[in-house]
Parts: sequence; C-alpha cells; structure tokens
Amino acid sequence: MTEKILLIEDDEKLTKLLSLYLSRNGFEVAVGHSGTDAVPMLSNSDPDLLILDLMLPGMDGLSVCREVRSSYQGKILILTASDDDMDQVAALEMGADDFVCKPLKPRVLLARIRMLLRRKEQPAEAIQDQQSQALPEDSNIVQLGALDLNKMTQRCMLNQQLINLTPSEFELLWILVEHKDQVLSRERLVKLTRGIDYDGIDRTIDNKIVLLRKKLQDDPSLPKRIITLRGKGYLLVASEW
Repeated sequence: MTEKILLIEDDEKLTKLLSLYLSRNGFEVAVGHSGTDAVPMLSNSDPDLLILDLMLPGMDGLSVCREVRSSYQGKILILTASDDDMDQVAALEMGADDFVCKPLKPRVLLARIRMLLRRKEQPAEAIQDQQSQALPEDSNIVQLGALDLNKMTQRCMLNQQLINLTPSEFELLWILVEHKDQVLSRERLVKLTRGIDYDGIDRTIDNKIVLLRKKLQDDPSLPKRIITLRGKGYLLVASEW
C-alpha cells in the first residue's frame, strides 16, 4: 500500500520540488500552503506522515502540531530554518516526532521520513539492542522504583501519576530504562531511536532529554535521574527512581 504524506509548506517552489521528489520515491503526496489548510486536509486525507513548516501563514507549525496531536495518530515532521534549540524543544513539546533543518537535503529528508514510517509500522524493532543487556523480548511492562512503563500502551506512570509523553519521548525513555546504569552516547541513542548515523550537529536527543527531565520531575539544573556524563553521553540512574 502506498504511504501518504501531507506536506504543508508556504514556499511554493520548494513544495513542488519536494512533492515531485517524494512522489518519485513511492509516496502519495498532498500539499497545502498555510497552517489553516492543515487541519481540514489532515481530517480528509488521514496521511501516514504530516510534514509541517515551522513558519506558516494563518497558523504556525507549532500551533498546528498542538491542535492535531491529540487526535492524529500518524507521525509529525517539522521543517525549520531556525537552528535555535528552543524552537526545536518547542516542536518536540508540541508532539512532533522529528525535525529537519533547512536548507533541506532531499536524501536526508527521505531517510528521516522512511525512518519515521518504519518506526510507525514496527515500533518494537526500533529499540532492540542486540549488543546490550536488554529486557526480555516478551517484556512489555517494567517497574523501576516509582516509575512504571507499559510499552504496548505507551503509558508512563510516575508516583502513580500519568505522565504525558509523546511516542518519541516514550521510546527514548524506554531505551534509557532498558539500559539503566549504562552510559549511552548521543551517537548510540540516535542510531537506536532513529535508525540513522549521528551527523555531529543534530540536537534532537539532547532536546528530548531536557523534556524528559522536566516531565519526570528531575531538576534540570542538577539532574539525578537522567544524568549527563560530559564527553560520554547520558545515563539513567536506577537507584534514583
């Protein structure tokens, strides 16, 4: 079955180029040029992936993402001309699954799209790590102190309170718990969560760690639950939960 993409981008020249490129690579592409186009088009077409420019007329990409996230079950990819970490954090906070910075490199964008759609179809495979001490394959529920995770329902509870995580945040947390008390480099986390090699620039993992600390009541100025080991990576401390 051909996978469907809804592309919302106000630059008409870029829209035509991307639409043609993605169509040639096997996708069915619908396009819109403003934020106000996005919501009705999303309801009518029910695409597998929504690609949103961050700066759109009518309604910006973040507002669109916030409005549709609770009802739309597909993946959301943000396009941004900004390299400001705060914009990227905001996009992830609103429920975006990934973002790509402009100027766009078509092959990189295509790789990100395929990775997101692959993760949608096979979420369990995206977090397997054959070289580490992983949880049993049939284990979909894990308890770590006051933290309870259910992989099948993507449900996170902390101190018996439901924590609202996006699918990509839950996936990252699951991996950290799966490798508790082990240092995971940024390169390793990018590979595990996104299936691509780290390019040395992308800050997606760092931004998601910031969001996880905030949601999981871990002091960002002095984190104890998910700590940073400078020059090495991130480590989830099992005894702090």
